[in-house]
Amino acid sequence: MAEYPQELRYTQEHEWVKFEGDLARIGITSFAQSELGDIVFVELPSVGQILRLGDTFGTVESVKTVSDLFAPVAGEVVEVNESLNDAPEMVNSDPYGAGWMVMVKVTDRHEDQLLSATQYKEHVNE
Repeated sequence: MAEYPQELRYTQEHEWVKFEGDLARIGITSFAQSELGDIVFVELPSVGQILRLGDTFGTVESVKTVSDLFAPVAGEVVEVNESLNDAPEMVNSDPYGAGWMVMVKVTDRHEDQLLSATQYKEHVNE
């Protein structure tokens, strides 16, 4: 069974968000990476890109499929996890740590649309 850290918020599309002041660190959940299988490539946005809620901000490619990444908050991309270029498998091995994807300076948190760990666990039927 996958783990879902309590301090994070989640989307129905399987992204997680960790709020750090006016910044949000974003990645995909352990459920998502396990469903995708071995991740071989991650395409992320450029620093400075403006995201609206629900915008596609990149893709994750596995040996099985390619999946879009959807913005769980609105704001400006201020940092991208460049280490995923050389080691995309970190999304599999450490989805909530070294496998994070982008940092966004938040203009709108849309927290009412984010799930708690318990709600997300129910959403994925675990």
